Amino acid sequence: MSKKMDYNYIMLVLDSEKLQTHRMRTFNLPPRRRFTTPAAALKFINMRGFIYFWPIKGIDLPSLWIAVAGNRPVADKRDDPGHITWGWKDNALDKKIWYYGKILRKKATMISLEVAPYFYALSENYGSPEEDYLIAYEEGRLPQSAKQVYETLLNEGSLNTLDLRKAAKLANAKDSEFNKALEVLQADFKILPVGVAQAGAWKYSHIYEIVPRHFPKLPEQARKIGESAARTKLLELYFESVGAATESDAAKLFGWKKELLVRAIAGLVQKKVIVESEHPKQRGKWLALAKLVS
Repeated sequence: MSKKMDYNYIMLVLDSEKLQTHRMRTFNLPPRRRFTTPAAALKFINMRGFIYFWPIKGIDLPSLWIAVAGNRPVADKRDDPGHITWGWKDNALDKKIWYYGKILRKKATMISLEVAPYFYALSENYGSPEEDYLIAYEEGRLPQSAKQVYETLLNEGSLNTLDLRKAAKLANAKDSEFNKALEVLQADFKILPVGVAQAGAWKYSHIYEIVPRHFPKLPEQARKIGESAARTKLLELYFESVGAATESDAAKLFGWKKELLVRAIAGLVQKKVIVESEHPKQRGKWLALAKLVS
């Protein structure tokens, strides 16, 4: 079949109006009513599977901020009405109603408990919490500072940020080194914030714990999920949220190796969940939900 007769390549064009309507629903954009309760936030997260807490520049993904405050930049003023989301998040850290941590691109991500095992299945956690981090460290995948933080939590239990830094013998380390350790461990589902303590100059400090102690069923739930199935599930949820995106958009969000991402995309195309299409205003190949092209 010639390229001109290739239906997927030429004939399908992304419908901008359909995409806009789709995102009004999945991002909860005006004129839809803004969320005003934690219950509505939980329903939103469960429906989308995973969202950002705040919008991230250069990344299209629903966020709690936009769903509550509208499609505007995150306010600098602490008393902005949109910052009610901060209290919702903090109050829920120990409730186990969703999974929260710096995951996608090491930014604050909220994940439904149903979807969390799919993320965990793609992490560098394979067996015992007491052994996985040592293997990662020995293979050069875990910085020394992250090893110290994890070992401290593993041996001493949950700690707030200030006490954790001292106990991990990182009190004299640069802030950037300690913060990077926290981010690396969160992104690989090794630790997560489980509460807030009134500690430090601002009387605000996250309390951290290792993931298997806070969510003891998560490793076993993830063990039943293959990596290919996990990528397919997460990628499908991504497209259900954004409607359409390029391969590079997906790569930027998930950070998967190109061959693995291409394989996951091919699987969704084969199942006709998404189709290759052209954007009416932008160059390059786009991938879109079948219902959004014409």
